[in-house]
Parts: sequence; structure tokens; C-alpha cells
Amino acid sequence: MTPAEHQKDPRRQYIGMMSRAAGRNFETIIDEACTYYRDRNIADIEKTPEPMKVLRSLGDGRFVACFEKKAQADYKGTMYGGWSVNFEAKETEADNLKQSCVTDAQRERLERAYQYGAHVFVLVTFGFQTFYRIPWEVWRSMKERFGHKYITPQEAEPYRLRFAGPGILMFLENLE
Repeated sequence: MTPAEHQKDPRRQYIGMMSRAAGRNFETIIDEACTYYRDRNIADIEKTPEPMKVLRSLGDGRFVACFEKKAQADYKGTMYGGWSVNFEAKETEADNLKQSCVTDAQRERLERAYQYGAHVFVLVTFGFQTFYRIPWEVWRSMKERFGHKYITPQEAEPYRLRFAGPGILMFLENLE
């Protein structure tokens, strides 16, 4: 390869940076809702930490690490009364969200939680304009329900979430 081929594509770097920022923004919205629910003794839900493997210590508490495989739900917790909650959070700027954005390992974990009776869903936002809680039984059967393996905002409409008070995403509202 030539030196030019070894250089990173600035456009891809920019897209990756914007995607990571959008993901962090969505997590902030969810974390604020989790605090709201916790403060009101409705539920105790937390972000599942990403498993990391330390490759090399740099001293002073700094290190080089890589993410290990991700096989757990983004968020897990317990609602008042003992109900377990497991969900993925997915953000897209596209006009649809592919079922495959939930990895096989994540799907297996979510399915297992669902089989044990947990509330399982995928929180979705399309460009931070609309927010939805897609029940796991809908997410896992997209092909049968919609005729394709993705969901559009129109198909997600029955699962639209509202914001309450000071911009709190009510993702547990009417959860049965």
C-alpha cells in the first residue's frame, strides 16, 4: 500500500465522530430519564458498562484498551414490584432502522431475558425528532409484521414515546 492509502479517510472519520456524538446524546437523554425514574422510586435502571480489556498501562491511571465483544443489553434494571427491564438504544439519521443493528449476541441476551419474563424492548430515535419503545416481540418479528427486516417511523408510530416535564423521555410509561 502507498502512504496515501494508509491515511484515514477524513469523511469516514467525520461520519464516525458524528455517529458517536449522536449515540452519546441519546444515552444522555436515557440517563436523565433513568434518574427521573430512580428519584421517584419507579425503577432503578443503569447503562451496562462496555467490557474492556486493558492492553497496556501508560501510568497515572491511563491505559490502552480495546472493547471486548458486546453481548449484553445497553440498559438493565428493575422496576418497582420486581419486574426486570432490559433494552437496547438505537439512533439513526436514516429513514429506517435495520433489525440487524441489534447484534446476534445482543439478540440472544434480550431473547433470554424476554423468555424469563423481563420487559424487553428497543428504544429508537429517528434523528432525535421522534422516539419509540419497540416491544421485543415486534422487533424480533419485523419480517412477518412489516414484510422486511427494518422499521420506519410510520411503522413505529404506535410505539411513540412522549416527553414529560423538563424534557424527560417517558420510556416506561404504560409498560405492561
